[in-house]
Amino acid sequence: MWYPWRQCVKNIHFSSRCLAKKLKGKTVAEQRWLARQVKDPYVKASRELNFRCRSGFKLIEIDDKFRLLHAGDNVVDCGAAPGAWSQVAVQRVNSAGTDPDLLRGTVIGIDLQHIASLDGANFLSCHDVTAPSTHKKLQNLLPNGQADVILSDMAPNASGFREMDHEKLITMCLSLLELSEAILKPGGSLLCKYWDGIYAQRLQEKLSSVFGSVRPLKPNASRKDSSERYFLAVSADLQKNAGSINVVL
Repeated sequence: MWYPWRQCVKNIHFSSRCLAKKLKGKTVAEQRWLARQVKDPYVKASRELNFRCRSGFKLIEIDDKFRLLHAGDNVVDCGAAPGAWSQVAVQRVNSAGTDPDLLRGTVIGIDLQHIASLDGANFLSCHDVTAPSTHKKLQNLLPNGQADVILSDMAPNASGFREMDHEKLITMCLSLLELSEAILKPGGSLLCKYWDGIYAQRLQEKLSSVFGSVRPLKPNASRKDSSERYFLAVSADLQKNAGSINVVL
């Protein structure tokens, strides 16, 4: 059963009285943040559908359009905390075995932070996705040591300097090429978040060197004023660059 997310978002209404009550006694910055949260339909919908955060709708929207996830797929979710993307992946690859008539997949989430347990997912909390030891653990946990899909919604802690944060996130995305070389099946896919900026084209070029198709995406669930984007890279051909992937900007 697919999440009825479109209807849920559509049916949400807000109370100005409720908003005023929440804003009382808050600083200006807190008031702005709360006002945005209360008015955001995806925040409310995430509560109604028991998502751990609103970001789950971004993956749902992308997967609805491009059919990235299939029953029986083995998925690695990088930067998984608090777990909304893993929630979506568990449902769509049937890793909890909810539908006995479908193939049962695998979902493994990784994050430097703690991730609360989730039925159908195996979490590696307090693990660095760039570490070779983490790659080895993933190989041991994945069926045949390989993943069909790598997901990444990870991002660095914001420093307040946009260009610096952009470069850090691009570097994190590039590290996923090494992870792909270690665990991704031939023909597999990678979906990774980046912040738009001067190095975005460089990242796309590097992804294109090992994937048959790379396209930039901005789902509707991403806030309009955000530089957040995603690259969807499909049809991995890592053999042609095996052992020689350059992840330096």
